[in-house]
Amino acid sequence: MSKVALIRCESYNYQEVKKSVAKGIELLGGISLFARKGENILLKPNILVGEKPEKCVTTNPAVFEAVAELFLSSGANISYGDSPAIGNLAGAAKKAGLAEVADKLDIRMADFKNRVDLFFKKGIQNKKFTIAKAVTDNDGVISIPKLKTHGLEKLTGAVKNQFGCIPGVLKGEFHVKLPHAEDFAKMLVDLNNLIKPRLYIMDGVYAMEGNGPRGGTQKKMNILLFSKDPIALDATVCRLIDLNPKYVPTIKYGAKSGAGTYLENEIELVGDEFKQFLTTQFKVNKRPLKPYKPGSVVNFLNNSIVQKPYIINKECIQCGICIDMCPAKPKALFFNNSDKSLPPIYNYDNCIRCFCCQEICPQSAVLLRTPLLRKLINLFLKR
Repeated sequence: MSKVALIRCESYNYQEVKKSVAKGIELLGGISLFARKGENILLKPNILVGEKPEKCVTTNPAVFEAVAELFLSSGANISYGDSPAIGNLAGAAKKAGLAEVADKLDIRMADFKNRVDLFFKKGIQNKKFTIAKAVTDNDGVISIPKLKTHGLEKLTGAVKNQFGCIPGVLKGEFHVKLPHAEDFAKMLVDLNNLIKPRLYIMDGVYAMEGNGPRGGTQKKMNILLFSKDPIALDATVCRLIDLNPKYVPTIKYGAKSGAGTYLENEIELVGDEFKQFLTTQFKVNKRPLKPYKPGSVVNFLNNSIVQKPYIINKECIQCGICIDMCPAKPKALFFNNSDKSLPPIYNYDNCIRCFCCQEICPQSAVLLRTPLLRKLINLFLKR
């Protein structure tokens, strides 16, 4: 039986967050279960890019501070880090408000620059990973994800948070090799099983709905979630936002890999009552993934069925970040004028549907459009 603690927390007031974090960890067995004196522990928040805390792109500083302070009290040696999609860790952590907390608590920044090759015999999709040296430098990892939507995987949750342990420039390679959500999810599950964090603490006081993981809008959820089982935690979040857990590929394949369970009768909920957090008004793609068979007719119809990224021209500032981040070769979007005074345009024949452009746009100017054929199919299936 997997245990998930649901703790009500209505604001990022530090004292309230600290009390809630302590309560959640105590319900799972106490801090001594996750760290011992003298151990080296890596805190892994979500630092996708350097954004102010109120944008809900990153783990909130108050949650990070409460977790860090509690683990420091265990006598463990604490470090922190992530591999942002843009820029370096120092700059992103500063803008997100995490560096200030780390300086106050004298927590060092972990080594996310140097890389280590690791082989993982139990991997299903990937048996070799190049990850940040910070992971192998430490005895254990504590994952502190942010509750957010995601264009490709539907949910940025406990499992996906470990993708930040892949050095930034290497992330794009996985999108090229694994453009479909299911294959990408299998890789994420393998990576999570390799790193195997000791504990997952999800910041959902304010979540992100809609055009996540960077361009969405904040949604007040008043919750912090705790578990040793990332699949159970992510599945519980899905049920809170009225999303079928089986439609989230990281949950589907995570359960198959033995990383955890999504079945309600195998998850024990402790803490505050589930019903008080439940909402049907959370903007997230609630449809199942389309069937995927590599090399089949279904795959051939991708351009007619799969969502496409597109640019809202009036919102675009021509920064070119979407072009820089596009992992496809040749790139799927480009400036069509020499002075770059107009927004980039897409060549969908090159687009691998990784949605990196949508994920990273600083203006939230890239959205996902459902093709007409897919809309007609959805209408037919509803009959």
